[in-house]
Amino acid sequence: MKPQNHPDDIQSLSYEQAFAELEAIVAGLEANQKSLDEALVLFERGQALAAHCAALLDRAELRIRQLGETSALTSENGEDD
Repeated sequence: MKPQNHPDDIQSLSYEQAFAELEAIVAGLEANQKSLDEALVLFERGQALAAHCAALLDRAELRIRQLGETSALTSENGEDD
């Protein structure tokens, strides 16, 4: 997978898309076949992708917690699902 040129496009990527691109970047950097400038660009892109993935996971975790709290409240009030 070829990295995109513009960091703003990262926000539109799904977790799976961002993670796949991050894996490709890591593999490319580990191959040591890039110039220093190319490696720096890839590293910066990788950091942005990793941050995006972490933010998406944080949002998913928060949503799961909120759903759990809602479910617990429903159970405490004696309501059946």
